[in-house]
Formats: sequence, C-alpha cells, structure tokens
Amino acid sequence: MNKLHVKTGDEVQIISGKDKGKSGKVLEVSPSEGKVIVEGLNMVTKHVKPRQQGQPGGIVKAEGALYASKVMPVCPKCKKAVRVGAEIKDGKKIRVCKKCGAEL
Repeated sequence: MNKLHVKTGDEVQIISGKDKGKSGKVLEVSPSEGKVIVEGLNMVTKHVKPRQQGQPGGIVKAEGALYASKVMPVCPKCKKAVRVGAEIKDGKKIRVCKKCGAEL
C-alpha cells in the first residue's frame, strides 16, 4: 500500500496542468492509485444514463481524479504551497510545514 503526503480534508494547491495555481479541499484519496479528488477542480463531463423510472439522464459535470504528485498542501500559517515534514511530539508523529514549522 502506498502512502501519500495529502489526506482527506487538506487544503491543497495544484502545481501543474490546466488548473495550475488553483486551490481546493481534498474530497477523496486513493492511495492504491496514487490519486486525489479536489473539490471544484479538474472538472470533467460525464454522460449519465437514467437508472430509475423518472430519473433524468444527461451530461453532468463532476470532479475528476488527478495524481497526488500534482498537488501540494497549503500551510494554514504561511498560506503557501509547501512540502510536508514529520516531527514526533508527545510520542505522536505529526505533519509539519517545511517552511515555517507549523502543524498541518
């Protein structure tokens, strides 16, 4: 199983691709694929078939998955995209900002 540097609920910034520079909240993480889904970014169109009687079909916009290597967490203190470090505090491993040392 692969470990990723981002978790569900993290604020992240996209560092490459069509949405470069935009930021959003991580909705879903898939460590086995190495992908994440970010709220409101990497929008794709899906053709949806009606599944039940009376349910409408059509074209729907939804967030698409993107590789975790294309996103960086945003530090709540310095408000910049940063790399993640690890520190041990009170016997627990915590994630910290590599720039200012704030807890992520």
